[in-house]
Amino acid sequence: MGEFGRAQGLNGEVRLKSYTGDPAAIASYGPLIGADGRRIELTSVRPAAGTSPDLLVARVKGITDRNGAEALNRLALYLPRERLGEVQDEDEVFTADLVGLDVVDGEGTVVGTITDVPNYGGGDLLEIKPAAGGVTALLPFTKAFVPVLDVPNRRVVIDPPDDLFTPAGPKPPDEPA
Repeated sequence: MGEFGRAQGLNGEVRLKSYTGDPAAIASYGPLIGADGRRIELTSVRPAAGTSPDLLVARVKGITDRNGAEALNRLALYLPRERLGEVQDEDEVFTADLVGLDVVDGEGTVVGTITDVPNYGGGDLLEIKPAAGGVTALLPFTKAFVPVLDVPNRRVVIDPPDDLFTPAGPKPPDEPA
């Protein structure tokens, strides 16, 4: 749902990056759950001046000073899936609904399973555990790489690069770059 950033001022306010469609709506979901298991109640949010629209300044119940706000830095916020309801648009999906789906290629061969949907700032990625075993791979979650989302049938169809599951590292000297 979001992630806390640095403290804002001296009176317990903290920056909050919201991942909701309407950034301020994060405060309307009721108590959230911190990645550490804490129950987090947002008492107010407002846009952070001069920043992106998804960056807010929040007040958290029980946090009244800068030290308390600083202790929230980098804490991810979650909501149980059942409290999210249903998607409103056929082109919309909750990332939580993707975890555990089979990943198949264009011919229908299962190549793996989605284990996570991280976003490191450049867009959503699918973390895929290969069906044959080995380390997971990251694939950009775009129409070019993921042409078909079939959530009701618990699968996604991908058009992967040839080296999707090739371990990262330097190329051998005899191989062209």
